[in-house]
Amino acid sequence: MHMNRDLTQGPVMRSMLLFSVPMIVGNLLQQGYNIADTLIVGRFLGSHALAAVGSSFTLMTFLTSILLGLSMGSGALFSIRFGQRDEDGLRESIRASFVLIAGVTLLLTAASFACLQKLRGFLRVPGEVWPLMRAYLLVIFCGIPAISAYNFFASLLRAVGNSVVPLIFLAGSTALNIALDLAFVIGLRRGVAGAAEATVIAQALSGAGIAAYALLRCPQLRGIRRGWHVRPGAVRQVAGISLLTCVQQSVMNLGILMVQGLVNSFGATVMAAFAAAVKIDAFAYMPVQDFGNAFSTFIAQNYGAGKRERIRTGLRGAVLTSVGFSVAVSALVCAFAPALMGLFVSPGETGIIAEGVRYLRIEGAFYCGIGCLFLLYGLYRALGRPGMSVVLTVISLGTRVALAYALSAVPGIGVVGIWWSVPIGWLLADLTGAAYYLARGRTLLEGKA
Repeated sequence: MHMNRDLTQGPVMRSMLLFSVPMIVGNLLQQGYNIADTLIVGRFLGSHALAAVGSSFTLMTFLTSILLGLSMGSGALFSIRFGQRDEDGLRESIRASFVLIAGVTLLLTAASFACLQKLRGFLRVPGEVWPLMRAYLLVIFCGIPAISAYNFFASLLRAVGNSVVPLIFLAGSTALNIALDLAFVIGLRRGVAGAAEATVIAQALSGAGIAAYALLRCPQLRGIRRGWHVRPGAVRQVAGISLLTCVQQSVMNLGILMVQGLVNSFGATVMAAFAAAVKIDAFAYMPVQDFGNAFSTFIAQNYGAGKRERIRTGLRGAVLTSVGFSVAVSALVCAFAPALMGLFVSPGETGIIAEGVRYLRIEGAFYCGIGCLFLLYGLYRALGRPGMSVVLTVISLGTRVALAYALSAVPGIGVVGIWWSVPIGWLLADLTGAAYYLARGRTLLEGKA
């Protein structure tokens, strides 16, 4: 079945939406797995195991963001080459990207094992949790190369318009992961190590499977094994885009960790409310995040093809679509905030529910801000200006962290200041990104400095 979608042809919004749907479904599946994993570990292995796996998940999210950023940056370059119909240039970019990401993956894996013991102090892991967390991480670090392989080949396939195959492998991996979790944790009683083994096995099969598919079925990879000489200039070009996207992804996660530390200082009730509300957030604005990534591929392909008016049409349609969806979701989240909190918290925990509802009705009212920000990230990445995406990330999260610490220290404001800092950060980044495009849009679309 032909699954590659040429986004330089056909109806603009229909092409973009059809391309984005598999990406949205895939991420929803991933979120579903994360919740299932949490339920299995928490219910059958106890609170210490849940704390160990939860802390490990935060760490792995940060490590994965490095590899994801490199793959997303490379994917933007692949899309541009695909739009230019430059098959030789695309193959060279793929080889250079593979060499760069493989090297970073090996270094990251080695560093993770080497620094394992030091992580206890850095993450302030309690003594009763550390043995379980250490056992989990010793296994889970083995899956870093598989995570890297999946993200690299998924970004490559999406760059040439194929968002369906990455979804198929992700769905298979998710289903296998849950099945193996149940078998290893409940059936074989292998504890947290069993949960980690289930994850690594599923990741390995998914990474190997999508790599095999890409090498065998992707026409852009035909003949790529001939002449594996990689020019240093090609590696530098890929690194110039990929490393900045990597920095952007890492900064995002670092800022979130800093806010998490501040939230923790307000006690268990606020911590629990924040933990539940963040899960609701993840589901609420995930579709616009994935739509932003699909939009980025659309822009990059058309930028490579020199179709400037199609880019402008796509930009207008994407903004209207993202804002419209975000406003609708904001209305639903604000209206049903108590019921949504009730999915994660028992009815008797009135303090936690009240704080979570307050969070959702402040941040949730402004999802259009994060929706537009994801479009701006994707736009500048696709136009070969990933540095601007980093600037917007620093503005958004820098404002969020600075305001959160400043406002929460005011006696009359307290924790509400943390909640308000988020949409204010989104707004400032949106205004900066939009102003830059209005001032430099013509030269950006022409590929000028």
